Amino acid sequence: MTAPDDESGPVDLTALATELLEKAATARARRASRTLAHPLDGLRQTVMALLAGADLGEHEGPGPASLQVLRGQVRIVAGDGSVPLRAGEIALVPMQRHSLHADEDSVVLLSVAIEV
Repeated sequence: MTAPDDESGPVDLTALATELLEKAATARARRASRTLAHPLDGLRQTVMALLAGADLGEHEGPGPASLQVLRGQVRIVAGDGSVPLRAGEIALVPMQRHSLHADEDSVVLLSVAIEV
């Protein structure tokens, strides 16, 4: 189990990462995600699993955000540049159109500041 039934307790990110990688393995897009229940207004956190070679296509960010790699290696691609990130690293998400590419089976934690 990744969190207590009331969703207010701690989340086991290791177990959730494993669960999402298993779901990604059977998903057509080769990725899976879960937005965490969060008692703090203005913060949205989503754990995403992407299999090697999978992409989260180019999109606009919903606001200031950071991406922390829990497992694997990914690249944030924006314009002509890209930022490689490995497990244990965190970076700001560009405030321009960008995409995410998994260089290997990966799990990331996306934290986004949203207006309330």
